[in-house]
Amino acid sequence: MTPHHLSTEAFAALGAPSLVYVRPVTGAQILADTPVEHIRGFHIEPDQILYALHGADGARLAVMSDKAAIEAAARTHELAVASLH
Repeated sequence: MTPHHLSTEAFAALGAPSLVYVRPVTGAQILADTPVEHIRGFHIEPDQILYALHGADGARLAVMSDKAAIEAAARTHELAVASLH
């Protein structure tokens, strides 16, 4: 079988806009790249492990502290969570 390499755009087109994936992120990552007005009022520790929901194009859609909760939220919004192993 020949491996296939997809560009970000091609991968996004496979299931966009309903294909999403979840990946762990640290609080430090969220604090570093999220505008302060989006996280004001939330207590985030730099070493805290959070879970980010991403669209097939890589755009971060949401962040939660519980993996099961973010997957359930995705399904509630009729999004298909892909497993990335």
